Amino acid sequence: MITAFVMFTIQPGQVKQFAERLLDVDGVSEVYSVSGPFDLVAVVRVKHHEELADLVTQHIAQLDGVIRTETLIAFRAYSKRDPGLTWDVGG
Repeated sequence: MITAFVMFTIQPGQVKQFAERLLDVDGVSEVYSVSGPFDLVAVVRVKHHEELADLVTQHIAQLDGVIRTETLIAFRAYSKRDPGLTWDVGG
């Protein structure tokens, strides 16, 4: 599995709506609003690099409201605990 972080600069006033639309895109697992030079960061998970290229350039970057994107590809994950349990509230 390939994990990437796609950072977005979005048109003013469209951040919330854009984030909600991003969650409907296959491959996008999480979206965070952030401070700094970008408005949003999306966590993308795909099986192949070609899927990532198509997803970012043909689907995500073409959505209305995008001013700029920048993509970081993760090489390796480091964590103190199982990432799958991060949001587990028990049961």
